Amino acid sequence: MSVASGTNMESMKTDLPPFPLIGKNPDEEPPRVRFAPSPTGSLHVGGARTALYNWLIAQGARVEGDTNASFIVRVEDTDVARSTKESEESVLKDLEWLGLQWDEGPVTNGDFGPYRQSERADLYKSVARILLDSGKAYPCFSTNEELESVKEAQMKAGESPRYDGKWRDADPELVQQKIDAGDPYTVRFKVPKGARVVIDDVVRGTIAWDAEATVGDFILLRSSGVPVYNFCVAVDDATMGITMVVRAEEHLTNTLRQGLILDALGAPRPRYAHCSLILGEDQQKLSKRHGATSCNQFKEDGFLPDAMINYLSLLGWNDGTDREIFTRDELVDSFDMSRVNPSGAVFDMQKLKWINGNHLKMMSIEEVKPLILEQLIKHNVLNSNGASDSINRITLAATCLAKQMMVTTVDAATNAKAVLAYPLPQSFDDLSSVEPDEQKLIKSGAFYNVAKAIVAAYDAGVLPRPNEVNVMEPFEELNGELIVEDNATGGGAYAYPAAWKTFMKTLGKEMNLKGKNLFHPARLAMTGVMSGQDVTKQMALLQLACEFGSAVDLEGGLEVVPLEVRIEMLRGFLETIPEEFRVKKEEVVVKEVVQGKKGGGG
Repeated sequence: MSVASGTNMESMKTDLPPFPLIGKNPDEEPPRVRFAPSPTGSLHVGGARTALYNWLIAQGARVEGDTNASFIVRVEDTDVARSTKESEESVLKDLEWLGLQWDEGPVTNGDFGPYRQSERADLYKSVARILLDSGKAYPCFSTNEELESVKEAQMKAGESPRYDGKWRDADPELVQQKIDAGDPYTVRFKVPKGARVVIDDVVRGTIAWDAEATVGDFILLRSSGVPVYNFCVAVDDATMGITMVVRAEEHLTNTLRQGLILDALGAPRPRYAHCSLILGEDQQKLSKRHGATSCNQFKEDGFLPDAMINYLSLLGWNDGTDREIFTRDELVDSFDMSRVNPSGAVFDMQKLKWINGNHLKMMSIEEVKPLILEQLIKHNVLNSNGASDSINRITLAATCLAKQMMVTTVDAATNAKAVLAYPLPQSFDDLSSVEPDEQKLIKSGAFYNVAKAIVAAYDAGVLPRPNEVNVMEPFEELNGELIVEDNATGGGAYAYPAAWKTFMKTLGKEMNLKGKNLFHPARLAMTGVMSGQDVTKQMALLQLACEFGSAVDLEGGLEVVPLEVRIEMLRGFLETIPEEFRVKKEEVVVKEVVQGKKGGGG
């Protein structure tokens, strides 16, 4: 039977393409692993984990001295209706953001390209022609209506739907007549009778299929001449010399078809490793309904690429210890596919945040500051058109303030907004806007007495406050890093933090208060919230925002409440507090708070 004149099979080469692994054992060759995304959307965390595991295999081999190990990206874009260039670019950008740089693939190219399936159509057709000529594939002229009728009959009989083999052993003359007449046909793979496919899966152990009973004769080329997914993948893996295929368990049935094709071509099969699916907390496959699932969204939400890499590696793998924090280099040294668990891995957002927070703490101020700047601008805290020196100082302060408490870089922007605002209720009747513990503090009388003393100190000009000289002092030491160039003028080093400490010590003595009974009311009076970060750091950031007003994004809706406005708001609120909540049961009388030099270093 000749098919050269068929509309689907014209102008095709008949030589078998080179298969680099012919006559070789893939396990003994330098690792050539691939990540093969379909450009139909963003890079999902499941795909990112697959890419990571493949990348780690190649990187680990290099560390051990195998310089020929390669991580390949191959774009599987045969689904013309859904594949877009924009999605491809998005996936590649996400891989770059994660730091998973490929050795061969789009942009970088290589010796086994092209690396987009849409650019390899002639190769697929030539291989299909070889399979046809060797009798391992055949033309099928069954119409969609005929196939649907067969499927319905099989389902009614309780059978698994599969092709009935009508054209498998058709009369060659009849086949040629239909080809010559221009009748449309698909090309089907002829599954050998009694064929079994057995693989030794790195993750799941031995898996065997009765090929004939499981899949039947499947399509290689559609009637339009477009190759189907499994055919493309098998041909690509063979011609690119892929030694191991690492992918999700949902591809197991694809492995059966691909194994049959590779066997028919005489190409060695790569090793296979089918990882578990990533699940939501409801044990269902992770999807958008579980929240963020795309790498781009995690990037937008302030997660670090190294933290994502760390967390994704743990979704099914461990190093045999309880360790959970790894640097990228440590993962390369530790990773081994033999320790990947076949059980489903649950995506835990809280654990990801915990890991991200740990990676942020591991970074230096200078490393994390550019990331914080990006978020401060994005979330309308800073105006990108402001003076660079002003922006730098505010960013440094916001970074230092949030460094030890943030779990994502977005938290620094959220924290800065909270510090610059003043969420004290407008009146005693408006206590629903504050937390229950704050309500209790206000009603106990402790807040009234401490706040009244702070207002009195401000009116007397003795409430410590930062100025242009000492405004950065609260951030002087963080993680052992010196961040202020000159603090030796204007009242001596650490004048503002020292003055505030002295003020609070004196206030506590005269009011017979200490610990949280003193500091919580003072923080609530100064910042509008009872708990939080060091008051001097918060006031320093506020001073910077007021001092460098052109650098903050007031037009974007940022609320900045200066200290003098806070004092007036506080004064007004104190007047609304009922008499029974103004004095504690011990009848503490508010005395003069601070004696000595006016200004207290501020």
